[in-house]
Amino acid sequence: MMHADSWEPCHGPVQTQLRRLQVLRQHLSSVHEPTHLIAQSPCRASALHPEAKVSRAADAIALVPDSAVITVAGFVGLGFPEYLVKALRKRFDSTQHPQNLHIVAVAACGDGKGRGLDELAVDGLVSTATFGWAGLSPKLLKMIIAKKIYAWNLPLGVVSHLLRDTAAGRAGPVTHIGLGTFVNPREQGGKLTSPDQADIVHLVQMGKKQLLWYKAPPKIHAALLRGTTADLDGNISFEKEALYLDSLNMAMAAHNSGGVVIVQVERIVDRGTMNTRNAHIPGAIVDKIVLAPSENHWMHLGSQHHDGSLSGEVRAPISSIVALPMNERKVIAHRTMLMIDRPHAIVNLGIGMPEGVATVCTTHGHHNPSALPINLSTEAGSIGGVPTGGLRFGASHNAAAHMPCASMIDFYNGGGVDVACLGMAEVDEEGNVNVSYFPPRTPGCGGFIDISQTAKKVIFVGSFTSGGLKVHLEGGKLQIDQEGRSRKFTKKVQQKTFAASSANGRPIMYVTERAVFKLVEGKGLELVEVAPGVDIQRDVLDLMGFKPLMPQVKVKDMDRRCFSK
Repeated sequence: MMHADSWEPCHGPVQTQLRRLQVLRQHLSSVHEPTHLIAQSPCRASALHPEAKVSRAADAIALVPDSAVITVAGFVGLGFPEYLVKALRKRFDSTQHPQNLHIVAVAACGDGKGRGLDELAVDGLVSTATFGWAGLSPKLLKMIIAKKIYAWNLPLGVVSHLLRDTAAGRAGPVTHIGLGTFVNPREQGGKLTSPDQADIVHLVQMGKKQLLWYKAPPKIHAALLRGTTADLDGNISFEKEALYLDSLNMAMAAHNSGGVVIVQVERIVDRGTMNTRNAHIPGAIVDKIVLAPSENHWMHLGSQHHDGSLSGEVRAPISSIVALPMNERKVIAHRTMLMIDRPHAIVNLGIGMPEGVATVCTTHGHHNPSALPINLSTEAGSIGGVPTGGLRFGASHNAAAHMPCASMIDFYNGGGVDVACLGMAEVDEEGNVNVSYFPPRTPGCGGFIDISQTAKKVIFVGSFTSGGLKVHLEGGKLQIDQEGRSRKFTKKVQQKTFAASSANGRPIMYVTERAVFKLVEGKGLELVEVAPGVDIQRDVLDLMGFKPLMPQVKVKDMDRRCFSK
């Protein structure tokens, strides 16, 4: 240390503290800020500074104009700014403003019971929507089906990159993602409401390559976000959040558009007290911070319980992960896990049925030496650890690292995923898969297109039939007690979310509880395995809308370890 007057060395803790206080007083004097603000409460600081960023939710939301393009943070059930969205709905109910909003959501948050973006599903409030996935926002989807909202469904990663490109002032991503699927303008162009709605996906030629250009929104007028901690300058940290999501790009897009950035947090601290390495969103681009009550600031919409193993604050014991019950889901997850054929593989697991693969890797990984040293990841931005499911989908227990969603999608698009395990609602004779459209449900494609078109190996998983299927396992064999009402293997899918034409030599597999198929490019599906105890004709072929290719030799049995504990 140095003397305060001569900058010569001095020693001792007292002199050190005095020097620090002197420097602090000089700094406060230079910025004309009263020293009595140190250690004051945020409310008091806000009162002394009328222009402070701390705001009531109602006042912050009043900055959102009519006909605004707004983006709302969240992913399935995680990271949702519920307090801000409730304030927006309350303002509309009382003033009929703001009207005719255009929502841009990467993976629309919801719980399927009215929370999340369904809060905004009311006539007059929202007029248009662009989203990657909205499976837990049934009210919003109902308005889209009823043509009360013009909507576009685009690949989740594309929506993420649209926001980044708006922030950067670019025209929008140009990519092969989506070619051959329903977002291709030669099919639907991602339009959900009417063929006459605006074209935002265009075919372009670059050299010898045909690609898709997704037109970015020219402006984002408001970004509704959430974080854990804000300081009085508006710097936002995410230490108790499960994911970063697209929050930074959303904030930059709104700021660079001349819009408003509003962030709800659970606590506010004094300026200068946040470690700058922890600030994910810089205060320079944040307009308003809102202190949210705990009841409107859940980590995820499924429970008020905070799980520190999702945010990286603590590590959960692996022994706490409960094994799957012995049913068709366990069989499918187990057989899929055995197909992971390279050590240290980077694996992506889709929503729904594929979620069980993470559990089986933990409980039965010893059955497959390649499944133990693997890196499970999610398009939301977590890598390593054990991905979760349900309303926590996208997060991971004990993740090794977290990154923004757009960065993870960059990695995926470049072929970073070794094995992808994805769901399937319909499969046709060509090997095309539909997961996005099966009325009255229209959840959207999510990250399915981004991942299925770029992973080195793709495994589609799902029960052979759905809607009431009942099975049991006995003596290492599968017994079908009741067949499902809906058949998944059909002549032609209702909507093409995966195009078999995009295989390009990659292994593409289809795993059910009773049969396994592989894609033979240009020819269709080949039946390669059946479950022990299953009659091929009665339980497989008679329930398909087409006849699959058959091997020249006998169809193999599925691995018997899948049918035992």
